[in-house]
Amino acid sequence: MRILQNYVDGEFVSSSSSEVLDVINPATEEVLAQVPLSNRADLDQAVASAKAAFPSWRRTPAAERAKYIFRFKNLMEEHLDEIATLVTQEHGKTFAEAQGDVRRGIDNLDVACGIPSLMQGESLEDVGRGIDCVSNRRALGVFGAITPFNFPAMVPLWFMPYAIATGNTFVLKPSEQVPLTQQRMFELWHQVGLPKGVIQMVHGAKEMVNGLCEHPDIVGVSFVGSTPVAKHVYETGTRHHKRVQALGGAKNFLVVMPDAEPEMTTQVLSDSCFGCAGERCLAGATLILVGQAYEIFKDRLVQKAKEIKVGNGLEPDVLMGPVISKAHKERVIGYIEKGVAEGAELLLDGRVGYENSKGYFLGPTVFDKVTPEMTIGREEVFGPVLCLIKADSLDQAVAIIEKHELANTTSIFTQNGKWAREFAYNVSPSMMGINIGVAAPMSFFNFGGTKQSFFGDLKAHGKHGIEFYTERKVVITRWF
Repeated sequence: MRILQNYVDGEFVSSSSSEVLDVINPATEEVLAQVPLSNRADLDQAVASAKAAFPSWRRTPAAERAKYIFRFKNLMEEHLDEIATLVTQEHGKTFAEAQGDVRRGIDNLDVACGIPSLMQGESLEDVGRGIDCVSNRRALGVFGAITPFNFPAMVPLWFMPYAIATGNTFVLKPSEQVPLTQQRMFELWHQVGLPKGVIQMVHGAKEMVNGLCEHPDIVGVSFVGSTPVAKHVYETGTRHHKRVQALGGAKNFLVVMPDAEPEMTTQVLSDSCFGCAGERCLAGATLILVGQAYEIFKDRLVQKAKEIKVGNGLEPDVLMGPVISKAHKERVIGYIEKGVAEGAELLLDGRVGYENSKGYFLGPTVFDKVTPEMTIGREEVFGPVLCLIKADSLDQAVAIIEKHELANTTSIFTQNGKWAREFAYNVSPSMMGINIGVAAPMSFFNFGGTKQSFFGDLKAHGKHGIEFYTERKVVITRWF
C-alpha cells in the first residue's frame, strides 16, 4: 500500500510518525493509499525550511516570482483532467464537478500572476515642504493553511499562490480525507523548480491544525471548515499573535418569489442543493418559498430531484456522487431521522435504495413543512437534503435569514428589481446572488461570509488575499 509523503525543503520525505489513515474511494470503498498523521517534529522541520527560505524569496523580484506561478498554471492546464480524476476518486463528486473544482483553482493562479501590479504601493510628493512619502506592501514571513475535504484542488489555491506571489513562504496541511490531489499537485509544483523551502506540505490531522496555530515561526493561518473548528483556529491563532482568516460553516437560505421564472429556477435550485452531494459551503439547502411560489415550485423540485442519477462520478450521465465517508453518510441519515421525528414531511427519502449499497451513496432527499426551529432547519446538514420553508412575505423571509447565526451566502429568485434591491440591502450574508444558485465570487473578488461563518478581518483571494499576506510599510523621506 502506497504511503503518501510530506513535501519539505524541496523534496518528498517520509513522515517520522508511524500513524497512518486509509484514503478511501467513497464510491467503491477501495483503499487508494495511506496518509501519514504527521507529528510536531515533521511540522518543525517544514517550518524551519520555510523560515530559512523566506529572506531570499522575499528579495526575489515580484515579476520573477510570478513566472513560477505561471509555469505551474500551465502544468495545471496540461494535467487538468488527470487532477480532476483524482478529485473524483478520493472525494466522490462527478467528473464535471471535479473539472470545475480544478478550473476554479486555476482562476486563482491567473490572478496571482498579476502580482507586480496587485502589490504596488502608493506615493505622494511634498507631504510637507521637501518631504516625500512612499507606502510599500511587504511580505511577512511563513504562512500556513488548513484546507477542507470538499474542494481538494481549489481551496488550497485560494491561499498558497497569493502567499508566495507576495514574497512569503508557505506550509499547507491538506485534508487527510483527500490528500491525493495535493500530492499530485505538489509533484507539479516540484517540476516548476521553486527554490527549496518556498512551499511545504505536511499531512496530518488535529495535531497539525494546533501546531500551525501555535508555532512561533508562523505569522498567519488560513482555514476553511466547520464553524466550531474555524472558531478554534481563530482563537488559538490570534492568541499566539498570528493573522487568521477562518472560513466556517453555513446555513444558506435561497428565497424564491412568486414571479421567479419556473423552469430555469427549478434547475438552478436543484443544482445548488444537490451539486457535489450538498457538500459545499455555498449549497442552497434551505428554500424559503414566498406566497404562491410554494404552489409553483414544490412539485417541480421533487420531480427534478427524482431525475438525478446517483452513482460513481466517473461514470457517464451521473449527476450526483456519494458523500465523503461512511461516518458522514450516517451523520446525514441522522439528520433525516431528526427531520421526521420533529414533524417535517418527507416528500422524497434519499435513504431508500441505498441502505446496504457499496459506497457511501444517498439519493436526494426533500423535506416539506420545515420550520427554522427544527434541527434540519437550523443546522448545516452538508449533504443532499433539501428543506422547504413557506413564508407569507419577503419581509418574513428576510427575518428568518437574519435570525440565523450563520451568514455565508444567500440568493433571491425574482424578476422584480425592487424586491431584489430590498433583499440585497437588508440581508447579512456577505456573498449573495440574484437568480444565482451558488453565489461563489470569482477569484478577483473576495470570498467569505459573516457572523459565525467567518472569523477574521480579511477574506480569501481577491484584494483581501493580497492584503492578508502583506503589511504596509510607510517611508517618509527628506534630503538636506
